[in-house]
Amino acid sequence: MDYQLTGKTALITGGATGIGKAIAQRFILEGAKVVISGLLAEEVDAALNELGDCSKGLVADLTQEGAAERLVALALEFGPIDFLINNVGIFEVRDFFETDDALWFHYFNVNVMSGVRMTRLVMKDMLNRGQGSIVFISSESAVKPQPWMVHYGAMKTCLLGISRALAELTKGTTVRVNSILPGPTYTEAVKRYHREIAAEKGITAQQVVNDYFDDTEPTSLIRRMIEPDEVACSVLHLAASPALNGMAMRIEGGTIRSIL
Repeated sequence: MDYQLTGKTALITGGATGIGKAIAQRFILEGAKVVISGLLAEEVDAALNELGDCSKGLVADLTQEGAAERLVALALEFGPIDFLINNVGIFEVRDFFETDDALWFHYFNVNVMSGVRMTRLVMKDMLNRGQGSIVFISSESAVKPQPWMVHYGAMKTCLLGISRALAELTKGTTVRVNSILPGPTYTEAVKRYHREIAAEKGITAQQVVNDYFDDTEPTSLIRRMIEPDEVACSVLHLAASPALNGMAMRIEGGTIRSIL
């Protein structure tokens, strides 16, 4: 499908690895220029080498003062920002009773406020131009919270409310704001985690995956991990489809038992 993105600019936070990098690759394949951020210089450099001449990148911690502004300034070197993908987030399994206030505020700063900051910097210009698209990367945990990462589900639920409320500001324009809820995705970080569990238990990584869908995600209809590129294809469609606004799209393999 031709989304007619040639010459458009997409800014993808956390675009150096995992789902973010897959999203960047999809936008480039559709003819867009992309700007990514990442925490580690080696990861940003490797991603830019892979993405090619249509990409720029910045090593940036978006919780730090001025980082979001620097990232937006870099993107504007390509021209007006047509797409903002708020992808930065921390996924950690952590006991609720061992997660103190400082950690809660840290998770909130990364998982929620990074997207708030980026959107505050980018959306007003989109509204003034009358065009643009923003996607918040939420999670199935937003509507299916898990007790082993209470903080994560709470933050991802928050993104759904922010996204829908911001969409209400777009009436009368072609600007759109949406969110997407990926399910268990086989990023490199998840693969490493599964290898660690496999080594600890003396089983294969594939058995770890099988056990996960037997014990943790028994409602999954596809009973497999989702590939980052599968999520990226859905993000691209959500971001580039003119009639999609104010919605929360699911790509979680049917783990959520709901028809809406």
